[in-house]
Amino acid sequence: MQAPVHSEESFATLDGTGIRYAVFFQGCPFKCAYCHNPDTQPFAGGTPAQADALVKKILRYKTYFKGGGGVTFSGGEPLLHPEFILECEQKLKTFGIGCALDTSGAVALNEAVRAAVDASEMVILDIKMPDEEGYERYIGGSIKNPLALLDYCISIKKRLWLRTVIVPGINDTFEKIDEYLKLLGKRVLCAEKYELLAFHTLGFSKYEKLGWDNPLKSVPALSNEKLALLQAHLDGAIAAMR
Repeated sequence: MQAPVHSEESFATLDGTGIRYAVFFQGCPFKCAYCHNPDTQPFAGGTPAQADALVKKILRYKTYFKGGGGVTFSGGEPLLHPEFILECEQKLKTFGIGCALDTSGAVALNEAVRAAVDASEMVILDIKMPDEEGYERYIGGSIKNPLALLDYCISIKKRLWLRTVIVPGINDTFEKIDEYLKLLGKRVLCAEKYELLAFHTLGFSKYEKLGWDNPLKSVPALSNEKLALLQAHLDGAIAAMR
């Protein structure tokens, strides 16, 4: 199998447990207003990668995958390439290496996507907005596929993390956090953790390089203090649901 790879990181520590080898695929159906890697969005581009060659490269780093480490497939949107991912997962499993999927849930569930999810050790799912209107306005898509993936992961008891990027002026209030909780309901209790991530401006130069308009060019980065307050609010609300 072959798939377009945007980039790879051999010492990733933020894409799952332990030290991981992260593979970022090219192409994404969503067009998030706050995307910090807009260069991964176009379907054209990327470097064609063969599953066997990628697995061989990853095996060089196996000694670092201690403490729950492994491989994370990210993007772009990794589940655009479920057959490729499944082949890699199956080959890596024979060497005792587990794989995680870091996904926006943008792709509709089908047999190939389910198979890739089934073979993963965990799913990191980005819940971008708390309603359909927010997805249409800021994400350029629908909330239906992400929720369908969430429900599938819960139904098969897949190890699950949830994430949401917090953007000043869009979803950085306690009231907005409560909307996410209302959307998810008891499903949030099926996740090991629900992590809020701060919007930052480090990717702004990529918009300039691409010659694209940056819709949030006047928005400042979210402060660590505000992020901590919102995370505490979220954690407290989840604890009260248990």
